[in-house]
Amino acid sequence: MIWAVAAFLLLGVFFGITGTIGVLRFPDVFTRLHAAAKCSTTSIFSILLACMLFKGWDPMSWRIMVIALFFLITSPVSAHIIGRSAWMRGLMPWGRKQQT
Repeated sequence: MIWAVAAFLLLGVFFGITGTIGVLRFPDVFTRLHAAAKCSTTSIFSILLACMLFKGWDPMSWRIMVIALFFLITSPVSAHIIGRSAWMRGLMPWGRKQQT
């Protein structure tokens, strides 16, 4: 069981670092938002799953599950709202220049 906990913790750390690098390296708000939303959701979900496995099935696990469900719902919705706001303000997605 401890191996599964360690694997989920490492997976969460990997996605957290990958998302941070994506936010720092990507060129525009839409690609940065994609990296932040996908990687943070996966990272937090993996870490909370590791906490649930470590703690076992008790009342704390139900609280962790509610937190994970809340984060699973709110993170993509907030990313969509931010992306839609950027689009409505006229920010254009990054693209390679077309050759004429």
